[in-house]
Amino acid sequence: MTPVDPRGKNYKWIALSNTTLGVLMVMINQSILLISLPDIFRGIRLNPLSPGNTSYFLWVLMGFMLVTAVLVVSLGRVGDMYGRVRMYNLGFAVFTLFSVLLSVTFLRGHAGAIWIIVMRLFQGVGGAMLFANSSAILTDAFPPDERGKALGINGVAAVGGSFLGLILGGLLAPVEWRLVFLVSVPFGLFGTVWAYLKLRDNGIRARSRVDWAGNVTFAAGLVSLLTGIVYGIEPYGGRSMGWTDPGVLAAIFGGVATLGVFVWLELRVANPMFRLRLFSIRAFATGNLAALLGAMGRGGLQFMLIIWLQGIWLPQHGYSFASTPLWAGIYMIPLTVGFLATGPLSGILSDRYGARPFATAGLLIAAASFLLLEALPMNFEYVWFALLIFLFAVGSGMFFSPNQSGVMNSLPPDQRGAGSGMLATFQNSASVLSIGVFFTIITIGLAAELPSTLFHGLVAQGVPAAAARKVAALPPIGSLFAAFLGFNPVAELLGGKATLVGVYHLSPAHARYLLGRSFFPRLISPAFARGLHLAFDFAAGVSGVAAVASLLRGGRYVHADEPVPEAAGEGLAGAAAAAGTGLGAGELVDEMAADE
Repeated sequence: MTPVDPRGKNYKWIALSNTTLGVLMVMINQSILLISLPDIFRGIRLNPLSPGNTSYFLWVLMGFMLVTAVLVVSLGRVGDMYGRVRMYNLGFAVFTLFSVLLSVTFLRGHAGAIWIIVMRLFQGVGGAMLFANSSAILTDAFPPDERGKALGINGVAAVGGSFLGLILGGLLAPVEWRLVFLVSVPFGLFGTVWAYLKLRDNGIRARSRVDWAGNVTFAAGLVSLLTGIVYGIEPYGGRSMGWTDPGVLAAIFGGVATLGVFVWLELRVANPMFRLRLFSIRAFATGNLAALLGAMGRGGLQFMLIIWLQGIWLPQHGYSFASTPLWAGIYMIPLTVGFLATGPLSGILSDRYGARPFATAGLLIAAASFLLLEALPMNFEYVWFALLIFLFAVGSGMFFSPNQSGVMNSLPPDQRGAGSGMLATFQNSASVLSIGVFFTIITIGLAAELPSTLFHGLVAQGVPAAAARKVAALPPIGSLFAAFLGFNPVAELLGGKATLVGVYHLSPAHARYLLGRSFFPRLISPAFARGLHLAFDFAAGVSGVAAVASLLRGGRYVHADEPVPEAAGEGLAGAAAAAGTGLGAGELVDEMAADE
């Protein structure tokens, strides 16, 4: 007989709908910037492509992701200690407050950019509270045989929010750039009140002291590492990228060393923030590794596809550079449809058959789609592009829900917040790293060929050799950023028609061609293709390794619903490890699925 939920028979659906609203709101806010950045920077009257301003562009784009990566573990652990619903409700309120503050700024120039960056960072704190506790709330609310379905629906909201953000950004930003932040406020106000009234916090709490040393070293190490990655893709000292910058190297190696100190501390403190003993649970360890590697493979993909569409394909098919951000979002609809088609279904099936077959197959499909994308020419026929990104999304949908469900099912009830935060940290950190890797690979390819190609192409159109040489010597990352922002890269490098005709003495016909929709895409295509293929090879490789990690997760694991004392837990975990099972304390294996 199914036990009666004291919170009410419909409580699990209340929890699902509220957490889904939270994820939808955060993802809309995150993706809406991809389309709205040109209008935002025009609104604060700052050119993000001017020398010295690209750091503003990167921090507005990636600051939110960095904060959520750093804080989700700590906030998940706090949720375990003081109540997941309490932290989740606070996250809704914090996110909404800073959405309002983002929309009311009247600052201009550098001050306006700094205001937006700081408010986005604080908004990320609210987002981290939501991300850290939403999966744990769902795991508390749903029985083990329905968690995959719930997490699948939640994942669909995340992808749907990403798509809606692209469309809303294209519609709202040209009207008033502040609307892109204000659009989250009604969702936030409603969600805050609804969560306060309806969600109930009867999950098992793990009362303990806050691990301040662990929190500080983890935050310092991860901030240093991810900040180094952000600045590594900026030009430095005449070089196309900043990986040789002593400050970048110090940030990266200092971050790695600090994270090493963090691990050393966590193995010795009585109440660690990062429960390393959870990695003795095979399903938890392999699920997190698969999530990290999978995120490394796909994290930078959206940026590369957007640049491919906006900088090369759309201009060659009659779209102005200014209109390419919106149309890039529209042409990437198959990415959303594929995930919507498989995310919930794979979650439901994994509830019955376990996570391993679906998550592993999904990663292999994603790896194959990366390799197939290499076969497309730069000026492809859209139907093949749509089919391949749909295939990639099918694989991602097959992986996400089962893997999330498998990891959460393996956790002791009193560690679900911390475990959910750890999973989110691996995914978010890997996404930032992936963006850095993708941009680096592409830029290395461009730096090897683009200067010579650009110089000869400009000279052939009548640009004086001295001016063409100066433009060709500029870091190629600026051209990628320009294409990503929906600007004409040649216009940004050389100026408008008046400059070409009046200063460089070009004929009107040559000026029109240089500023038109075909010159830059045809010029950059060969070099971009080589870099893109290397990036796809990297993504396919890490996705393949992620599939191996997923395959090693074993059968269907469901942890017991009673908390285990720390000392007993360590003893049982050690005994399980000694027996070669890799199971954690109190973990149960569904015998019918053990040999899946």
